[in-house]
Amino acid sequence: MSDQDRVMCVLVTGATGYVGGRLVPRLLAKGYQVRCLVRDKTRLEGRVWLPQVVVYEGDVLKPETLAPAMIGVDVAYYMIHSMGDSADFHARDLKAAQQFGAAAHQAQVKRIVYLGGLGDSQTDLSDHLRSRQETGWALGEAGVPVTEFRAAVIVGTGSLSFEMIRYLTERLPVMICPRWVSTRVQPIGIGNVLDYLVGALAVPESRGRVIEIGGADVLTYGKMMLVYAQVRGLKRGLISVPVLTPALSSYWVHWVTPVSAKISRPLIEGLRNEVIVRNDVAQKLFPDVMPLNYETAVRLALDRLDVGDIETTWSDALSTSRRDGTPVVLTTQQGMIVERRQMTVRTTPEAVFQTFTGLGGQRGWLYANWTWQIRGALDRLVGGVGLRRGRRDADLVRVGDALDFWRVEAVIPDGLMRLRAEMKVPGQAWLQFEVRPHSDEEGVSNLVQTAFFAPKGLWGLLYWYALYPIHKLIFSGMIRQVGAFAEQTARHQKGISNG
Repeated sequence: MSDQDRVMCVLVTGATGYVGGRLVPRLLAKGYQVRCLVRDKTRLEGRVWLPQVVVYEGDVLKPETLAPAMIGVDVAYYMIHSMGDSADFHARDLKAAQQFGAAAHQAQVKRIVYLGGLGDSQTDLSDHLRSRQETGWALGEAGVPVTEFRAAVIVGTGSLSFEMIRYLTERLPVMICPRWVSTRVQPIGIGNVLDYLVGALAVPESRGRVIEIGGADVLTYGKMMLVYAQVRGLKRGLISVPVLTPALSSYWVHWVTPVSAKISRPLIEGLRNEVIVRNDVAQKLFPDVMPLNYETAVRLALDRLDVGDIETTWSDALSTSRRDGTPVVLTTQQGMIVERRQMTVRTTPEAVFQTFTGLGGQRGWLYANWTWQIRGALDRLVGGVGLRRGRRDADLVRVGDALDFWRVEAVIPDGLMRLRAEMKVPGQAWLQFEVRPHSDEEGVSNLVQTAFFAPKGLWGLLYWYALYPIHKLIFSGMIRQVGAFAEQTARHQKGISNG
């Protein structure tokens, strides 16, 4: 087989991260042979594309672990950044990049593709932005050609910079902002970023080039917040003050958003730098990529909260079949409050599935039914559907069925049921049940119950936390009763068959 006929082999580092995790399925869809280099294989559990890739465990700060993953690789994607791991992230970035570049050269890798940060290197760049650019230079020191894309804020659910803007806008009706709100920026949608990253493999002219990429709009950070608010239907005001230093701003972000001060401060220091595309190299090399405007990119990011996208956005990372999984997890991911519970049920997945798909209607919700009736009555008072709809069939569900004040959004036989709330709430809510065979014991199952809530504005956030004690009581009792009912039903059916 000639080199032209051979399928290109690519290595993706950072596959557990935001961009890397979305890059892998794009590469697979194009027919490339994909490997992933991660520090911990278990962090990829639940990814739907996992069976299609070869996974190596390794650490870019431990060069002896890199060689096995790079044997036979044509192109390596470098999607690693150590910011937040330690105060000396700049030195760690350079050391990691140098070692990765040297290992790639030793393995005769033909090219490295890297995603760095936009900004004029001739200006007083922040430590964060300068680190991103010097990492690109360090990758090529050993002689492997580097294709370095430089981007500003990436617009997409899960992108750290975008999530910071998103949380601030959602939670604060009036935002007191430092002078960086007037800095110009050229945000880019995650879809366009992936277009460039994947497209580079088919554009040999991109070898050894620094390519600045951005969306169709140049606007200020303040304007980004206001456009986001407009898309979400929120009324927001900005008050600019000159007294908020990067340190004070980072603590402010720490208290208002889930982004810690340690992580937000380097980002905030970089907001003083104008980050816009200064040439047309990207347009000449990739004429087929059509940059989206900011409003469209925001709408696409928020569309991931709609029908069919929840599973790929959160459930893959949250569900687990490991016996020692944490029983209860409450976290915030990509603007979504996620509460997951799991337990071991001593019966088959089929029996557990039959139990949770039979919830609602005349059978009720197995625990504290009176609370569900009160919630339904309150919903009717404010014009909602209440509990009056019941269910179409006492035992069977299908996608699109009404189930009290829920709508069945997804069903996987003997595996999963996801419900979308249609009661009146300040945001969007889902309730998901998932069952899998236990990894160690036959005839035993792992049941995972997950509540998702995407709050709309400050009222949505207050709603969630005001009702959390009640939700905690109801959901913890419900998963216990689902498990117990499934076990009881299985014992009863077994007794009948033995009789």
